[in-house]
Amino acid sequence: MKLSFDTQLADNYTSQSQKVRVLTEAWVDSAIFCPNCGHLDIDKYPNNQPVADFYCSNCKEEYELKSKQAGVGAKIVDGAYRTMIERLQSSNNPNFFLLNYDLQSFEVLNFLVIPKHFFVPEIIEKRKPLSPTARRAGWVGCNILLKHIPQTGKIFFVRDGEIEPKEKVLSDWKKTLFLRDEKEISAKGWLLDTMLCVEKIGQKEFSLDEMYAFENDLNKKHPDNRHIKDKIRQQLQVLRDKGYLEFTSRGNYRLK
Repeated sequence: MKLSFDTQLADNYTSQSQKVRVLTEAWVDSAIFCPNCGHLDIDKYPNNQPVADFYCSNCKEEYELKSKQAGVGAKIVDGAYRTMIERLQSSNNPNFFLLNYDLQSFEVLNFLVIPKHFFVPEIIEKRKPLSPTARRAGWVGCNILLKHIPQTGKIFFVRDGEIEPKEKVLSDWKKTLFLRDEKEISAKGWLLDTMLCVEKIGQKEFSLDEMYAFENDLNKKHPDNRHIKDKIRQQLQVLRDKGYLEFTSRGNYRLK
């Protein structure tokens, strides 16, 4: 995998945004394999495809590409808020490729995929409507809040200029595929919140008491649930059954 862009592809373009689009899309098209099945070639949809930018001809997974010059950051600017929410509710959202590049060296710094099963309404931030004088007055866009996505949902192909082994990418992808089995958005939200709490502990091994420390935070997110501790135990059991973690002894757990 080469990390440099083929700059000659953009010679006929004058707009900086057009150059970046051409270079980043060409790099993904030539360098990236499908993280779901490992197929060596993913294909680009024709421009302005309403759902996604790339697809795998082997397993039919779809991917939308977002590129930015700055670091990965805390959020991704996306399209229409209403469209995004409708896609989440219909499970028709694509996976997200996020490419971070250096415009001076024309090289990829970071490239990651966020699987679609990590997308729930809670990570979508509604932006303010465009002003009455704007060309699309009243249009409402959205941001994807990366900080609300567990680290296991950010699968790197390239991290800080270093290429990750293909086997690791495929393994990291498979680790959380169980989330696709959960069709109810609220139930998936609970699982993701629990996974985030586990990550905040910052240790591979942790205790139930350490998870109970998040009771107030989870109560704010789920005010209708009056049995937060019971729910925490239930979610940990689900994550154990799915192979995400394991019980080591009474009230103690280990991430796999």
